[in-house]
Parts: sequence; structure tokens; C-alpha cells
Amino acid sequence: MNQLRLVDRFRALHVEGTFVMPNPHDVGAARILTAIGFPALATTSSGFAMSLGRFDATVTRDELVAHVAAICASTDVPVNVDSERCYPDDQGGVEATIEMLAAAGAAGCSLEDWNPVAGRIEPLAEAVETIRRASEVAARVGIVLTARAENHIRGVDDLDDTLARLVAYRAAGAEVVYAPGLVDLAQIRRVVNETDAPVNVLQLPGGPSVEQLTEAGVRRISLGSVLSNVAYGAFAVAAQRLFDEGTVLTTEPRLTRDVAAKAFGPR
Repeated sequence: MNQLRLVDRFRALHVEGTFVMPNPHDVGAARILTAIGFPALATTSSGFAMSLGRFDATVTRDELVAHVAAICASTDVPVNVDSERCYPDDQGGVEATIEMLAAAGAAGCSLEDWNPVAGRIEPLAEAVETIRRASEVAARVGIVLTARAENHIRGVDDLDDTLARLVAYRAAGAEVVYAPGLVDLAQIRRVVNETDAPVNVLQLPGGPSVEQLTEAGVRRISLGSVLSNVAYGAFAVAAQRLFDEGTVLTTEPRLTRDVAAKAFGPR
């Protein structure tokens, strides 16, 4: 499908209602999620790194861009990219990264304010300036920019600061705002009510359901590395049982023929 049409579809999903955007870690997972019927997908930096046998935040920009191109080519729904900090230290910086992701077929990408090199959340003024520059190039290449405030997965339990950041990121040009790690519905409602932007929420095991998040006014729900951890976790449990006991249970989770045919058959 034409990328401009995919971007239009992706942007329209944020106008009203709530949609779930799960995160495949490889092409096979993307094909399965597409076959199930999800209206959009997002990459996962952690899940992709695991598929390469690495920890999160160790993937190069070229590796990410190739991965995005493969995921986008495997599906007919819009794809958003977990692009971490958008590689500010690579040639061309954040702007070049966004251009490369758009050229790879992405309908959107995210930009977070955690600096792993410094081991801290970026000062607000610096983060806002980065969002401003990123939003300009995102508008030029025509993809949706999501701004992430990383406080709540980096040990900073300060909702007021998170809100101030998200409001500032929105004012700097971000189309969607996102504070991963929030699970309290009252806090999520505050983000929805006070940011004047479509809000993405990371759905976590044991956290609010899709129905509860919909009632709170959340526009978009993603899962980060949850599904890739489920996949690798089931694999590891079955493999450990095989190693320890020499058996494979008939009750092990497995891909059905029907789903496999739908996901991997001719498109």
C-alpha cells in the first residue's frame, strides 16, 4: 500500500476511539499480528534486540532501519517505530534518522527523553528543542511523531514533571504523547485530560485492561516487549523442560495451522 495512504490511516486512528497497536519483534510476528486483524503495529527496541541475541539499546541505526523496512514490507497496516533517542550521535543526528525511517516505510516514530549515556532524563529545555527539530522533519517527510517522557520507567515517580514535559513536547510539535510505565487509571486520566493530545499507554501485565483504558480516554495502546517476552518465555520454558525431563508437553502453546496459513500464506 502507498505509504502516504498508510500514514493517513495511522493518523486517522488517533482522531477518536481507541486502538491497540501490538509490537512484533520480527517479520513472522508481524505477519501473525496482521492476520489477527490489528489495525497498526509498532516495533519494539527490546524485542528486536532480543531477536539479535542482545540487550536493549545495543542496536545500530542501520540495523534498525533494515528491520523497519522488513517489517513494513511484511504487512499492509501502518507501522510505528520504537526509535529510542533517534540516534542523535550518528551522522545527521535525529533528523537523518527520521528521514531514514520514513524512507523505510514507517508511518510514525517515537522519540524519548532518556539519555542512556548520561544515565539521566534530559533537561526539559534540551528535550523540547530536540522534539522541535524532530517534529519539523517529521512534518516534512509526513510521518507521525510521538514524544515519550521516560520518568516512570526510569525511577522518577513525578507525575507533575511528566505532565509538564508532555505538554511542552506537544507544544513543540509532537502529534502523540506517551509516558510508559503509568498503570494508575487516575494518573492516566490526568495525562489524557491535561495534554490536549492523543495519548499512548503501555499496557502491562496486571495493569488496566483495554476496556478500562478506553474508558479513560486513551487513544492508543501498545505493548512494548510484552509479547516478545511471552514468546521467548514460552520457548525457554519448553526447552528447559525438554532438557530436564526429556519431554515436550501436548499442552505447550503452539501456533495453529489455521493461524499459520493465514499469516504465512500468499498475501
